[in-house]
Amino acid sequence: ETELLGELDALVESGRFPSRSFAIEVAVAAELRRMRRTRLAEACRALDVNEERALADAGLVADAADWPEY
Repeated sequence: ETELLGELDALVESGRFPSRSFAIEVAVAAELRRMRRTRLAEACRALDVNEERALADAGLVADAADWPEY
């Protein structure tokens, strides 16, 4: 924890951030953006591929009956 604050203070002293508060705000915003981007991937990993494929195939069979003949 002390090392982390030292790194944070060094970033502020170097002018990278105007204050600790601003640096923390930027870090939290970046983490929230990352979490939003990965939420879909995490949800997809929880799906059962075989179950999803069976549901999709069942939907295609039902939809095919509604298609007009050419």
